Amino acid sequence: MRHVIWDWNGTLLDDLEIVVAAVNDSLALFDAAPIDPDGYRDHYTRPVYRFYERLLEREVTAAEWERIDVTFHDSYRRRLTASRLTDDALDALGLAADRGASQSLLSMWWHDELVPAANDWDVARYMTRIDGNRGEAGETKARHLAKHLAALNGDTSAIEPTSVLVIGDSLDDAVAAQEVGVPCVLYDGGSHHRRELDAAGVPVAQSLVAALQLGGVV
Repeated sequence: MRHVIWDWNGTLLDDLEIVVAAVNDSLALFDAAPIDPDGYRDHYTRPVYRFYERLLEREVTAAEWERIDVTFHDSYRRRLTASRLTDDALDALGLAADRGASQSLLSMWWHDELVPAANDWDVARYMTRIDGNRGEAGETKARHLAKHLAALNGDTSAIEPTSVLVIGDSLDDAVAAQEVGVPCVLYDGGSHHRRELDAAGVPVAQSLVAALQLGGVV
């Protein structure tokens, strides 16, 4: 593989604990019962408003979704300093660089917040490009991945899709990779139960270094 596209939340950044806490703050708007990490994985899907519809067992109105989104992100930001990188994140980034692979970061977290976060956690130095969400809250990833690949080809010499590897923690990463025709390895450490990842039809790794190995980078 010549280029690795990393996901951020739940992949390089181990933030599931604060994500669940922020979801619970959003659920409290409706006096709904809180969830734990297993409950999060039981219900998680994209678009994210459908995740809340699963939790609330009803449709979510546009006005309710706006309140949920603001509450979640405010809560997440307050807790962000309590997060940390995944245990072998820097080892994996360094290993990919040592093997000559270029790397980039694509996240559905807001772009203007992703870039300083990547710098703060010493990740940005490995990346040829960093793209966060410049669109709507809770979107699926496929459109963003297509734009990211196009931008990479504008920044550097052309990268063949078969020489790109996407590493992420969610089924949305696998779907996005499939839609644009690039390989994907899922990391079992974030948004889904292992049984759901195994059903996605792509390799599943227990660590980020193992993801590089399964993806043929090392």
